[in-house]
Amino acid sequence: MREADMLTVNAYGPTVTEPLVLLHGFPFDSRMWADVLAAMPRVGVLTMDAPGFGRSAPIDGGLEDYADAVAETLTARGVQRAVVAGLSMGGYVALALAERHPDRLAGIGLLDTKAQADPEPARQNRLRVADAALGPEGAAAVAPMIDVLTAPGAPAQVRATVTRWLEEAPPSGIAWGQRAMAARPDRLNVLDGLDIPGLVLRGSDDATASVADHEAMSRALGTDVVQVAGAGHMSAVEAPGAVAEALSDLVARVRHTG
Repeated sequence: MREADMLTVNAYGPTVTEPLVLLHGFPFDSRMWADVLAAMPRVGVLTMDAPGFGRSAPIDGGLEDYADAVAETLTARGVQRAVVAGLSMGGYVALALAERHPDRLAGIGLLDTKAQADPEPARQNRLRVADAALGPEGAAAVAPMIDVLTAPGAPAQVRATVTRWLEEAPPSGIAWGQRAMAARPDRLNVLDGLDIPGLVLRGSDDATASVADHEAMSRALGTDVVQVAGAGHMSAVEAPGAVAEALSDLVARVRHTG
């Protein structure tokens, strides 16, 4: 992989051999983890911007290529294994990483996401939004997402922040992300082959990823679903303290088993 294809990384907390890597949701960038990071200062964390988002350059290909970019970016930093946790699209990438580079995972966190492929209506909608983002609508193509990303009772400040991030989303990144997610396969069976600590977390009011989606992943990993009361799909933004606690526990379990 060329250096230009690697992802932008931000490091927080102490330098550790097996850091926690956080992969953000769509169509945002690593800023969405800010309040989670503030709540876990003693954990060594790397955040990465997805291709075409934040300060990362676009790449060719889909989520598999994004997962490869994560692995190569870690290699470039001298990190051989990491605890990788992703929210929504970030979870899809964590699953692709588990399939393609299982030896790089010391633990896995799947937050407000699912392992199954999209049903056809959802896939077609993703392709429609991708086309719209590259047309006159631009970032406005994802504006309606605000109503499914946050819980009905989310504070006005949270809704305002998420709305601003949606407005700032790059149209080319929106199109790439939607097409990449539309093409992803079912990866539930990938979790059956993992023998590492895992976290499956869901905002209790998540309107996008269901309880059944999360229970399927938790059964495959042999763990329980952590429910974050009152949070929606953007649990890391709506309830950062609870998400930080769950991620810190995952890191502690990895260290204990290691």
